[in-house]
Amino acid sequence: MKLRRSRLVVLATTVLTVVAGGLGIATAQAGTPACGVAYRITSEWAGGFGADVVVTNFGDAVSSWAVGWSLAPGQGVTQAWNAAVTVTGTAVTATNMSYNGAVGSGASVNFGFTGSWSGSNPVPSSFTFNGVTCAGPPAATPTAPTPIPTPTPTSTPTPTSTPTPTATPCPGPSTPSATPSTSPAPAAIKVWMAGDSTMMNASSCPIGWGSQFASYLTSNVTVQNSAVGGRSIQTWLYEGNVTSTKNSAGECTLSSTAYSARWSAMLDAGTGFKAGDYLIIQFGINDGDSACPRHVGTNRFKELLGVMATAAKARGVKPIFVTPVAAITCSGSTAVGNRGFVTETTAAAAANGVPVIDLHAKSVALYNTLRLCPNNGDYSTGAVGAFFCNDHTHFEAAGARQIAGLIATALRAQNIPLAAYLR
Repeated sequence: MKLRRSRLVVLATTVLTVVAGGLGIATAQAGTPACGVAYRITSEWAGGFGADVVVTNFGDAVSSWAVGWSLAPGQGVTQAWNAAVTVTGTAVTATNMSYNGAVGSGASVNFGFTGSWSGSNPVPSSFTFNGVTCAGPPAATPTAPTPIPTPTPTSTPTPTSTPTPTATPCPGPSTPSATPSTSPAPAAIKVWMAGDSTMMNASSCPIGWGSQFASYLTSNVTVQNSAVGGRSIQTWLYEGNVTSTKNSAGECTLSSTAYSARWSAMLDAGTGFKAGDYLIIQFGINDGDSACPRHVGTNRFKELLGVMATAAKARGVKPIFVTPVAAITCSGSTAVGNRGFVTETTAAAAANGVPVIDLHAKSVALYNTLRLCPNNGDYSTGAVGAFFCNDHTHFEAAGARQIAGLIATALRAQNIPLAAYLR
């Protein structure tokens, strides 16, 4: 497993170097779209690979797009996300989905796919965007410098006894500026994240999807990922204060109601939440533990989601609930759900007027799209090994990025306002 990870790092570096070298500057004809493409192999295994493609439009805004390239001998496309992909011979065409067709000037669109290969797996040497070869941003057309006029000597004016001053017109205060108005860019915000190991930041397995989420957002967004591995919603909120004793209702008792440092930091009036920020919450994986301190009952789980949502809203922050992401569980050739607290998360969202993203259902659908089932119990090789850690629950970087992509896609599809900050 370690050898495969090292090889992926080398591959990714090589691909980025090749692509960066291909994104030069070229002059485009008037009205012709210019574009740049970054193609990255995110994972590779014997006979298969995953790739991520980011296309930047340097020309006029478009309402739909088609990206084309050619496959090398032995290469193929298996499945794709965020694009509809067709293959005719060696020619590949990726077209937009219903939710990502509009790409403004200077904006980017992202899609990915899994593919097959034999012999070698080279990076495509050329791409097209709506039929035009991508070469990078158009070079600015040089403008001839305006010559500095040579002063023309004038004759000495005949003096008069009383000089007459020339009146200087003053523009009235109601005169509008000739500068055309433009829509203001979205204000800078912070996205706060609370969750467990499937969301947390990490540089190696297990890598949470929250660590990959910033790559889908514009530079106006800062991500503060406070997810921590092994936490239920209660141990995340009351770190160190949840006892091993249950009360008569079957809930773990608290030795103190003092909040954890991470939640206190979010609530801090000076350095924490600011109006306009977002709070993304995902729990439910560790909460089903039968023993304290991680155990959380159904009603307590919904209560604590409400506590977090209420505190966020009181500070002008917009909460988003996320159902727990699924592990890979196969029933024959079909991936199936395996998490609790899905209905509880949805119910709490409805009770608190909070949008909810059903990541559990979306992740299971993705596993089926990628054909990760059936599985013989070996989670360290092949497409499953490229997506998951050996425990078939946590993610490699490639898998975490695709899960983060599900969140980004859902923001757009559900018209959640945070979508305005997506690339």
